[in-house]
Amino acid sequence: MSEMQTATDTDTVTCRQTVAVSPDGRHGTGVAHHYWQGSFIRDEDAARRLADLPAAVEAALASVLETETVLAACDALAAALCDPAHPVHARLAAHLPDGEDPAVLVELGGALGRRELTRKLRRELGSATPGRLNRADPRETVYEAWAPVGLVAHIAPGNSATVAPLSIVEGLLAGNVNILKTSSADTLLTQHLMAELAALDPSGALAARIVVLRFPSSRQEWLRLMCAPADAVAVWGGEGAVEGVAAHVPPGCRLVEWGHRISFAYLTADAWSDAGTLDALAADVCLHEQQACSSPQVVYLDTADEGEVFAFAGRFAAVLASRPPAASAAEADGPDPAEEAELTTTELVARLEEHLGLTRVFAAPDGSWRVMADTRSPLAASPLHRSVWVKPLPRKQLITTLRPMRRYLQTAGLAGSPTDIAELARTALAAGVTRVTPVGSMLDSYAGEPHDGVYALQRYSRRVAVQADPARFATTACLDDLARPVVLPQPAGPLVGKEDAQEQGRRLAREDAELYFRSGGSTGEPALSLFSYDDYDTQMHAAARGLLAAGYDPVGDRTANLFYCGAMYGSFISFFSVLERLGGVQLPLSAGPDHRATARAIVDHGADTLFGMPSYLWQLLHAQEETLRAYGGLRKIFYGGEHFTREQRRALEERFGIEVVHSITYGSTDLGPLGYQCTESSGGVHHLHADLHTMEIVDLAEDRPVAPGETGRLVFTTHARRGQQLGRYLIGDLGREVPGRCACGRHAPRFELMGRTGDVMRVATYFLNHRRILSLAEEQGGYRGELQIRLEAADARERLTVRVERGGTTDPERLREVFLTGYPELRAAVTERLLDLVVEAVDGAALDRSPTSGKLLAVVDTRRQEPR
Repeated sequence: MSEMQTATDTDTVTCRQTVAVSPDGRHGTGVAHHYWQGSFIRDEDAARRLADLPAAVEAALASVLETETVLAACDALAAALCDPAHPVHARLAAHLPDGEDPAVLVELGGALGRRELTRKLRRELGSATPGRLNRADPRETVYEAWAPVGLVAHIAPGNSATVAPLSIVEGLLAGNVNILKTSSADTLLTQHLMAELAALDPSGALAARIVVLRFPSSRQEWLRLMCAPADAVAVWGGEGAVEGVAAHVPPGCRLVEWGHRISFAYLTADAWSDAGTLDALAADVCLHEQQACSSPQVVYLDTADEGEVFAFAGRFAAVLASRPPAASAAEADGPDPAEEAELTTTELVARLEEHLGLTRVFAAPDGSWRVMADTRSPLAASPLHRSVWVKPLPRKQLITTLRPMRRYLQTAGLAGSPTDIAELARTALAAGVTRVTPVGSMLDSYAGEPHDGVYALQRYSRRVAVQADPARFATTACLDDLARPVVLPQPAGPLVGKEDAQEQGRRLAREDAELYFRSGGSTGEPALSLFSYDDYDTQMHAAARGLLAAGYDPVGDRTANLFYCGAMYGSFISFFSVLERLGGVQLPLSAGPDHRATARAIVDHGADTLFGMPSYLWQLLHAQEETLRAYGGLRKIFYGGEHFTREQRRALEERFGIEVVHSITYGSTDLGPLGYQCTESSGGVHHLHADLHTMEIVDLAEDRPVAPGETGRLVFTTHARRGQQLGRYLIGDLGREVPGRCACGRHAPRFELMGRTGDVMRVATYFLNHRRILSLAEEQGGYRGELQIRLEAADARERLTVRVERGGTTDPERLREVFLTGYPELRAAVTERLLDLVVEAVDGAALDRSPTSGKLLAVVDTRRQEPR
């Protein structure tokens, strides 16, 4: 890889220097006008490499291309293209064809943004990560994904600056290796666009999947070498062009034809008498001078009356006459000699047929437009350049008239009442049309729109499936987790915190702010987090996969959802959504003060699995211990937001017969699910959701990595959010890396939570840790309940109160002695009379909790509170 990257840098500079002398790349046989896997090369090198193309493809396909790699690079390129002052924009503008408006680069940038490409992925392949082998049905161990076909050969048209690069991007989104032919008359725009895109991917994965060659179609041997190893060949052009390429397509290779199409407008009586409809129709005709396949070439009227056809043609001719001339230089040049001959011939024949009463021609004196009324209904191609046929076609004859041309039909622009539109749309689709729009919007498109009746990404992909043994793969939600690590772009930039995320939320565009959640406020003031529904869906699917890994069984488990609900708090809603995606049985009870009613519902409906906060579940189980122990049906607990201690887990097993106690997820309101436990994980150990985030562990005081195994601040970068860039986010937790591969077989990195940064308390010159005090209470004091520390400023010295649950075996004095004996720093602070240590037994309900989430507040530091 390093050799390839070095060659890329050198050859790119050389090529740019060469092209500066010959900017269109059309002069000199020595010009390096081919781009091959990161390098600009000349004809002799291209010929040699074409002969070895199969080996190059196999080498590239040996590694998986992450969708995020494509999205990140495309998004960065889009930003550069949309900024006319950016150096990349300036470099590429030099390669635009003569007369091409530089605004085409901005248009291209708009199509390459993360939002548009993610929407395209979701619409066409059902997911933003379609290549991962996930369960199609979470209740079955059958894994499905969209896999690349392998090598896609693209034969690009010579009349569009954007088709070639966008076609390659589609091939990359599907994970393919791509080889593209441009016309010998084209500039080097596509080659340099792809070089800029590949340069934005430091891994080199994109460069390895891109080849762009420029040669004439007469060079048949090169065309044959391109197509011979291809798994799909995409070709633009008419029947002759498609036939010429098809001769080189091997048996079994998928031929994807993007051929010429014809479009028409259809107007009802109400619509054709409306001046606004005629203006909209004229806009469709004049935009791009009918050069687009979606431009109307024929206008059909819902009538059999020839007089109405001639009258409409005259009125529409007046509207066309009032339109301004072509806007762009390329369009203003007008038709070439061959097109001019076709225009003249078509108009002449139509004028001759006027004598037979079949036609009537309305044309500009300078030949800049023409409307040809024809009494015959069959579809006829227009010679373009603002040349339009007007024909009668009663709706009852629409299918009979148009169906013979179904292979060539594309867009029908309809104008009429809502009822007319609904009826005519169905009829037009039945006749073979693939696209229906309003008149005036025939050339408009939207992200993810099917082209000529198909989704491009599906044509460049295969749907694949793996069936696995249910017993051995019961907790494997994604087969790729066992096969390879996910490699995402490395994060960069400064560390950011909650306030930075809040500021981003305040600036978030309305279309990206579709779902509002408020944090529980257990670690500070409640904060608002905003999501798009796409983001939320991605995160809920990830959390669902993590829950399967932890041992949840969507077929057998019956779950009581006991998370807190209301006040825009998201846990209950989120895990309702997770269970919905898993297809699991759910009792959406939510946490509430009536423990008796909750226990009764659990028993009555046979719940065997509980979701909720440890502090709430602990209260519920002990308040209704007699009822729930008599029931004896509880088997699993999945908890979130806090942790059960080791002694609490032992109590759950011994007293309630709980067999599985696992974290339901590790995450935050801002970032969503970050980690998950597998059946081999316990305590605070989690796997990273590596397909969504990257993780760093940095020093407690500085922005530098800690040594392997050391505890530091957890920093996460999210790669799957729309409208927000949550990079290098300080979540406020401490953790350490867990080395080695997990016994479960997953490649996802592991980390162990070591508490909140706020759980480390400074008293005078000493730092005291809540987790250490809790561990001493459990391991040496035999304590099994909840524990809370309260810090107060007293008159003489500060006071640290350890609050524990009152019970028959709770001995505050014994616990105080354990803390002083086992925690030297705490003992020193007390001995030096810097701190008073008090252990206090209270009712569990008296412990301070977040009013929104019910989460136990591990440390309540009243010293931080401002005086009122």
